[in-house]
Amino acid sequence: MPSAHNLTATHSNKSPGDRKRKRNISQTTPGRPRPTQPSHMEAMYSFAARTPSQLSNGHTTARRTSLQKSPGFNAHTGAKKLVVKNIKAQSQWDSKAYLDKIWTQLDAALDIILKNTRQLYSNEDLYRGVENVCRQGGASTLYTKLEHRCRTHVESDIHHPLAISLDGSNVEVLDKVIHAWTTWKEQMSIIHSIFYFLDRSYLLSSSKPTIAELTPKLFREIVLDDAIKGRTIQGACDLVTEDRQAHSLPPLFASSVSMFNDLSVYNTTFEPHFLDKSKEFTSTWAGTQSQTSDVPTYVGATEKLIEKELERCTILATTTRRDLLATLENDLVVDKVDYLTAAPPLAALLDKNDTQALTALYNLLARRKLGSRLRTSFEKWVNDTGTAIVFADKSDDMVTRLLNLQRQLDIIWRNSFQSDESLGHGLRESFEIFMNKTKKGDATWGTDNTKVGEMIAKYVDLLLRGGVKALPELNARRTSIVEEDDEELDEDAEMSSQLDQALDLFRFVHGKAVFEAFYKKDLARRLLMARSASADAERSMLTRLKTECGSGFTQNLEQMFKDVELAREEMQSYKQRLEDRLSYDKGKDLDLSVNILSAAAWPTYPDIPVIIPANIKKAIDDFELHYKNKHTGRKLDWKHSLAHCQMRAVFPKGSKELVVSSFQAIVLLLFNGLADGDTLTYTHILSESGLPEVKRTLQSLACAKLQPLSKRPKGKEINDTDVFSINDNFSHPKYRVKINQVQLKETKQENKETHMRVAEDRNFECQAAIVRIMKSRKTIGHSELVSEVIKATVSRGVLAVADIKKNIDRLIEKDYMEREDNGGYAYVA
Repeated sequence: MPSAHNLTATHSNKSPGDRKRKRNISQTTPGRPRPTQPSHMEAMYSFAARTPSQLSNGHTTARRTSLQKSPGFNAHTGAKKLVVKNIKAQSQWDSKAYLDKIWTQLDAALDIILKNTRQLYSNEDLYRGVENVCRQGGASTLYTKLEHRCRTHVESDIHHPLAISLDGSNVEVLDKVIHAWTTWKEQMSIIHSIFYFLDRSYLLSSSKPTIAELTPKLFREIVLDDAIKGRTIQGACDLVTEDRQAHSLPPLFASSVSMFNDLSVYNTTFEPHFLDKSKEFTSTWAGTQSQTSDVPTYVGATEKLIEKELERCTILATTTRRDLLATLENDLVVDKVDYLTAAPPLAALLDKNDTQALTALYNLLARRKLGSRLRTSFEKWVNDTGTAIVFADKSDDMVTRLLNLQRQLDIIWRNSFQSDESLGHGLRESFEIFMNKTKKGDATWGTDNTKVGEMIAKYVDLLLRGGVKALPELNARRTSIVEEDDEELDEDAEMSSQLDQALDLFRFVHGKAVFEAFYKKDLARRLLMARSASADAERSMLTRLKTECGSGFTQNLEQMFKDVELAREEMQSYKQRLEDRLSYDKGKDLDLSVNILSAAAWPTYPDIPVIIPANIKKAIDDFELHYKNKHTGRKLDWKHSLAHCQMRAVFPKGSKELVVSSFQAIVLLLFNGLADGDTLTYTHILSESGLPEVKRTLQSLACAKLQPLSKRPKGKEINDTDVFSINDNFSHPKYRVKINQVQLKETKQENKETHMRVAEDRNFECQAAIVRIMKSRKTIGHSELVSEVIKATVSRGVLAVADIKKNIDRLIEKDYMEREDNGGYAYVA
């Protein structure tokens, strides 16, 4: 029967003297008793059947034990039992003695390190000694000894020498402290490498400071007492002061900042002191500069100062940069905002159009979002400058100067003022204010009409009559610059651009009635005299006005264009009838062209008496008969002052075709049939033509640049005693010659009549608005009535309160309304 084996093993790391530690291996055979547990440390092994001999190895012995035969049992020849015992003596560890021995070596090494002398021990051996002490439980004691040794050195060898050498300047004290700190930091770096195991194994899990933390802690607590710390901080600030005066910052400042950060005194001590000193400097600097410099110089110096201060901040903390920048902006910008935004300095920059200085000024104010503070001074300059242009004695170039001003300010607003919204609103409001200012004077014939509306209408007339080539000198110069940049610039595009600019000015005008009256009169001249440079430009301007002011504003203007088209069709019908006549000679007979106009749409023209030549009178009568037969019930009123003609003339130096007005043609025809050298007197010409404006007509023929007539005596004025004759020396390189047509020029009387008519229409409009309001309200107070009238008429310009009062009085006189006892008004049905 096979035997069964049980194998057990136990192991413990306890000391050899511990009774619980044992290592047992046993083997038993069924039927035999278990042996007793051996004492101490025993090992029981099972061997195969053999005869072992006694073994000896050091202190370990092997003992053979014989098994006696028990009665009744057969002798067992199987495995034998061998007991092995470890009788090695336990070594005794004296940790205190070892610590004292290691510390003696470490203390000597520390003394050498702190005195910067030659090291006697290997750093590796010292490190091993620290490691062994820590592993034997001496870390706490070792740290206490190290901390005490370091503290003693800082007190006696660093702080004491510094404390007794504070007689020098703050910068010298700072230099000494930085040197001491640098040396101490280097020494502690070596010490840290030796005690690295202590730092990693003990201090990381302890509440005590690590060696890296101990280095600045001891220096800060012992060396930087109140006296030394104050001198050190002030020394760093003195370096900054020297830099601000001499523009030279020594490397010592960077070292001081680094030390302050290492010692954790930067935020608590240095930064507040530095910012206080900086505020003192900037406040004093700003006060001095603002009193001794003009604004552009102050702005330039301020930008340089801020740039320099921020450049120094590259070695300072970001919080310092932030707070210093806030201090600079407060002292240099916020506190000086009234000085920077005052009207006179800004006006000087705007007068010189110094966009660079204006940009720098706005950028400085924009640092604290104060750019809009320029608005008051900016509006004042715009208002004053615009008002001077509007009320200048010479108004011919008003629109050109206004356009130049607008372009200048638009560039300044976009580029220098960075399209500031507030300044943009101020710019538009200022333009609106000065362009609608009125002043009763000779320019407007004593009315309250604005002169700007009239001049814009004349400027547009100049463009539409002569194109971009007819622009005034200043605007022509700008056009030439544009053409140099782009030689292929389309003239139509330039015309469109000029019209858009004129319309930009027109938008600021409240009283559109003045513009409408003069534009309508000038348009009539252009259409009737065929003087438009471009039909497309005329239509384009009409479309712009319709978009801007509505169809009601352009209704009459559109009718004027329709009348010209209808007149052209009417003349085609009439000429076809003439050609059907057998007696009509197209080459010899008078070629008549008539414009039939609707009186309601066109301006009113006075009837000027004139004696029409017989052949022209015959042609006119023939057309009138044709027209009345075709359109029963219509009446034609002939306006000869608007007529013009082309006539062939033979001069000694050649034949010419003259383009003249009807009045000029009538005067020239009086010289037909005269012999060479014959003259006509002024009196004769006056009686034969019947023209009340004969002097003006003769002046255009005998005193202008082109003179088909000659006058004696010579001069620019026409007198009653003057005599006239054909100018035998008249010549011109072109066959077709345009003589200066006086009807294309507006007379003072015409200008006065237009202004008076606009003022009268405004009064009628005001009275109509008052009547409508009174009819709907029946009774109303004075202030409320004035307010309602202004609202009702604002689309065509704001009425003056005084004019409204005058029209109220007129309506009371006409019994449309009456005053009540409470100061209000009541409608009279």
